[in-house]
Amino acid sequence: MTVPVALLLLGALTAALAPRLLARADWPEREPVVALWVWQCVVAAVLLCCALSMALSAAAAWQTVRGGLFAPAPSVVVEAYALGTAGPWAATTAVLLASGAVWTVAMLIREVRQAGALRRSRRAELRRRAPLLPGEEPRPDRLLVLEAERPDAWWLPGNSPQLVITTAALRRLTGRQLDAVLAHERGHAQARHHWLLHSSSALANGFPQVPVFAAFRDQMHRLVELAADDVASRRFGRLTTALALVELNEGRGAFGPCPTPHALVGQRVNRLLAAPGRLTPAHRLRLTAAAALVPVVPVLVAFVPGLHALG
Repeated sequence: MTVPVALLLLGALTAALAPRLLARADWPEREPVVALWVWQCVVAAVLLCCALSMALSAAAAWQTVRGGLFAPAPSVVVEAYALGTAGPWAATTAVLLASGAVWTVAMLIREVRQAGALRRSRRAELRRRAPLLPGEEPRPDRLLVLEAERPDAWWLPGNSPQLVITTAALRRLTGRQLDAVLAHERGHAQARHHWLLHSSSALANGFPQVPVFAAFRDQMHRLVELAADDVASRRFGRLTTALALVELNEGRGAFGPCPTPHALVGQRVNRLLAAPGRLTPAHRLRLTAAAALVPVVPVLVAFVPGLHALG
């Protein structure tokens, strides 16, 4: 009955060490897309550790679960896990982990529902302020220009995605700056960044006492912006993209001495102007492959006793 404990320890170790290692590394600034992938693999590994530990603990606690989980396995495999020697804590562990799984699903459903309600509200506001012309059909590639005094641009995801820009932004931005802003927003849409934001927010809100989930949420909000900045800068240049960010956020206190909710904008501008060099393709491939192996480790730990018994 050591495998469920080993999985929990592995999950705790991954949750504690991975954020610290990523925080000390300098390559996420240079390769935000790879960093997004690494963070997803780390969180998937933590969740997988909990899920596998829950399954084995439940199998140790209840014969019905054990029979269903190990039905196709030979008896020598079942004996290798020593499930019958588990103490009374196995049922408690299984129940606690199952409750956490149910709570995670509930938080994700709540997050999706709240995001959907917000999108519907914003879409209704857009229809009120900029109704479709007679005979006009909504299209995903349709650019909606909204009368407003503040320069802004955003992508509204959903079943009928909408790219919106204000008239103030059109007045402030040059042609290439406008193209860079639109490329940035389309980069969010093509990468489906809103799903990453929803998932990370659901975990962080559901488990505020778990630091790795809070770090996951914060890094997702940061890295998706850096990744979209790179999409725009590769097409229209770093200087053009940086100037577009300045023009859009100059009146929001993003560049002042005091921290504001828009402080990330200043960091993004500095990053674009500093032009950090990208990693080599081989280095990116190694990081991607290494991250993909992280969720495999809990699976190997869970299967080691059975594979050893069969071998």
